[in-house]
Amino acid sequence: MIYLEGEFMEYKIVLVRDSETKWFVAEVPSLPGCISQGETKAEALENIKDAIKGYLESLRKHPEEIFFEKTVEIADVSVS
Repeated sequence: MIYLEGEFMEYKIVLVRDSETKWFVAEVPSLPGCISQGETKAEALENIKDAIKGYLESLRKHPEEIFFEKTVEIADVSVS
């Protein structure tokens, strides 16, 4: 959860390990363009928290709508 200006906000994170660099890439689907990374999963999660805070602070400074959590579902599919 992210605490910002007197309120907690919770966002779903997509976390993927890059096959070339082996770093973890974190993305927030409900905040377009909000992406971060880290050498470890823990580092990526800490970095994405900072990215979310910066993203929301930027939105509050500009006359744009703040995005709220969309329903995100991750599913497995098989392809033959």
